[in-house]
Parts: sequence; C-alpha cells; structure tokens
Amino acid sequence: MDKKIHIFDTTLRDGEQVPGCQLNTIEKIEIARQLEKLGVDIIEAGFPISSPGDFNSVVEISKTVEKPVVCALTRAVDKDIEVAADSLKFAKRKRIHTGIGTSEFHIKNKLNSNREDILKRAVAAVKLSRKFVDDVEFYAEDAGRTENEYLARVIEAVIKAGATVVNIPDTTGYCLPAEYGEKIAYLLNNVPNIDKAVISTHCHNDLGMATANTLAGVINGARQVEVTMNGIGERAGNTSLEEVVMAMKSHHSLDYETGIDTRQIIRTSKLVSTLMRMPVQPNKAIVGRNAFAHSSGIHQDGVLKNRQNYEIIDPAEVGVKESAIVLTARSGRAALKHRLQIIGYDFDSDELEDVYNRFLDLADRKKDISDEDLEILAGREKKGKPPIELVSLQVMCGKSTIPTATVQVSFKGDVFTETASGNGPIDASFTAVKNLVKRRVRLEEFLIQAITRGSDDLGKVHVQIEHKGDNYYGFSAHTDIVTASVEAFLDALGKIS
Repeated sequence: MDKKIHIFDTTLRDGEQVPGCQLNTIEKIEIARQLEKLGVDIIEAGFPISSPGDFNSVVEISKTVEKPVVCALTRAVDKDIEVAADSLKFAKRKRIHTGIGTSEFHIKNKLNSNREDILKRAVAAVKLSRKFVDDVEFYAEDAGRTENEYLARVIEAVIKAGATVVNIPDTTGYCLPAEYGEKIAYLLNNVPNIDKAVISTHCHNDLGMATANTLAGVINGARQVEVTMNGIGERAGNTSLEEVVMAMKSHHSLDYETGIDTRQIIRTSKLVSTLMRMPVQPNKAIVGRNAFAHSSGIHQDGVLKNRQNYEIIDPAEVGVKESAIVLTARSGRAALKHRLQIIGYDFDSDELEDVYNRFLDLADRKKDISDEDLEILAGREKKGKPPIELVSLQVMCGKSTIPTATVQVSFKGDVFTETASGNGPIDASFTAVKNLVKRRVRLEEFLIQAITRGSDDLGKVHVQIEHKGDNYYGFSAHTDIVTASVEAFLDALGKIS
C-alpha cells in the first residue's frame, strides 16, 4: 500500500471558523504562501458561496500558489458548486470539495430527508462537480456517527459518480480511536471500488482525540489527513497538522511519508497565531513555548547529559533553535552552572554553592530567572562579601502612616539596629543607615531601573554619595526596590576607607 500521506490543510477554511479569527484576503494569501513553503499538498482556501470575501480569497490564492492543489468547499447544492468552480478558474491545480450529512442525526434532524434521497443528492453533487474539475472530493458529514453499512453504500456510489477522494469526517469529535480506525478499515474492505479513490480523515477535537483518531485512520488505510495549523477550528478545534506530521516522523515503525518541511512548522505556527490573533497555549504539543522547555532539576540534568533522555524530537527539526533550560526554584546546580557558563561565568564548587543559594532565594520570589538576573548574582559573588551587609529591613508606610524603617546591618562581625522615619520608605531607610554608620554623606544621585518587564522582575538601583569631597558609587538589585536601594547605599558606604 502507498506510504505517501497527503496533507490537506484547512486552516483557511475550517480553521478560520473560530469566532474572532477571521482573516482578510491579504492575510489569507500570506498564510497560503507559507503553507506552500511548509509543503502541504492541498490548501482548502475557503467556502466561496458563503461571502464575496471568501470567493475573492479563493480567487487570489489560486493566482498565488503554484504547487498545492487549491480546494473550494461546497454543499451538495448546484449553485454552491457553480460558484466554487468559478472561484477556482485561475488555479493551476484545482479541487471541488462537496458533500452532505449521512448520519441519522443529520438526515432526519438537519436535512429533514431520508437515506435514499441523501444518496441521490450526493451522487448528483459529485457528477456536477466533475463537469468543472477532474479532482472531486466528497465529504460524508458526521460519518463518525453514521452506520457503517449505509456509509459504505454512499462511498461506493460517489466514487462511481467520479469522486477521487472520499472524506470520512468525525464531525463532532465523538469517535474513539479504535472505533474510527475500524470505520476506515470497514470501508477499505467493503467498498468494491475503494481503490479508485483516496480515503481522507477529518477529525475534530471535542474529546481531545483528533490526532489519535487521525493516526488510527492512517494506520487502517487512509492516505489523506485534513488538518489545521495549531489545531485551530470550530469548538475544540481540528486535528493539529504539526502533531500528526511529527508523530509519523518520530515513529519510524509507521513508515509513512509526507512532503512537509518540518523546519517550517514553528514559522508557520507563529504566522497563523499572529494573523488570527489566537495565541498558542504554552503547553501545546510541538509549537507551544514550553514544548522544548525544561524547568525541573532532574529533567534539566538529564537533558544536559543527553537530549534524548527527555526529548523525543530534536527542536531543530521543527524550527526551534534549541531546547530551553528555564531557571526556576525547581532547577538544580547543573542547570545553573550551565547557564552561567553560557553567559561567561565559571565558578569553582564553593563559589557555585554560594551563587546557588542566592539563586534559590531569588527564584522563590520570581517566576523564572533571566540572564540579567544571573549577571547580578554572579557579579555580586565575584565582588565577595561586602564590608557593610544588610541583615534585615522592616518598613512601615501607607497613606495615613508616617514612613518608618528599621534597619539591621552587620559590620566587622557585629550587628547594629536603628529605626528612623522619613518622607518615604527609602528616605526613612537611608536615614536609619546614616544614623548607624555615623558618617556625614550626601546623596548625589539615586537611579532606579527595571531590568526587563513585569511586576516580579528585578529592579536595579545605582547611588552616588559624596563624602569629604570624594564620590562613591553603589549598586544592587532586588525584587523589592526598597531593599535594593538600601543595599546599594550600603555598597557605596562600604567603599569609604
């Protein structure tokens, strides 16, 4: 049996049905061009009769792409098919995708019809479509809940009428993988002319099984998969292109081939996410920002020793430069040492232990640690123990409270405590420090700067003080800006000989 799996991308049709994610024609063209670079075989460009905008998008995409088949969706309605054919007039390779509901739910409740009438309408739609194009795909809507014997009758009839592809949608995402796989196998074994058409999967993710169902369909004989980038689509979404492609690529025992350039996956994912204004969830398989990120110390140590310990996909295969070792309170010494070496610091074991303890203290207060944070931690360690060190700081302030600070410092092995008030928490703290050190100094410059962005990031403080005509500079950083200010002030005072 043929091992080539055709990738039918419906991001621009089924995927665009997500509320609030509609695209204009220019945006659709940009995504279509990227899908061509990605290597998809078929682009379902739209539902032409639904709106003038959709019609125009199919026309313009047909003019733009060279290699992929351009497909237009219709109902089993003559006017739909005629309009679709008109929209495809510029396509180098074209397909009409027509169909009708085949489950009892759709036949009785949606179409108010009967099985024989549905069969006749399906055949008529395919025959009309074949008058315009040589490549016709038929979808049996809600095939997932359609009784297999009737479904086989419909599929046999539409293939006889000229369908080149038969789409077996699990429209409601109801099927279990074994059930959907058996349905595909049933058609393969019970439709006499099935060899004259390609069986296609089209699975929805209502129960979180779209990818599993699609793979079950492929294993049982389907040779086309209908997917969307990032798994977008109505309700819980469609089968995710990246998940299916990488599952087949990772499992060599499946021995299937696609024409996808997997290195374009991340680029395509980001483009779709940006233009559709639909962020990708961080833990999304393959394309989520955490897909190749490791924060657990055990996992980080394992990945650093050998990537395959915790990664089944090389990030470069999908267009990610490298795995991310994210430093958090759960990170270990190996990850910290690795990151410090990358930014240019190499500590012996004792020095690393001191930096690691400081790192843990900071990590307990921050969600994750940036390189800028590490620069500060590493720089502080290189400078050694300061002559005047802040032991504790307590500040009381508020709208109806006089700002008061109690500062405790260590100097030459002794600990001193002082309390003072001021115009604000920092002024009160500085006054307490001045009373402790008993030096006549004047604050010349005081600068607070955020390192990156976010309420939990470190704030850097630079101070310049004057003592007996000389200037002294101090620096510190902390998530608590008052603490950073006091530490910077003490840093400058400690430099006075």
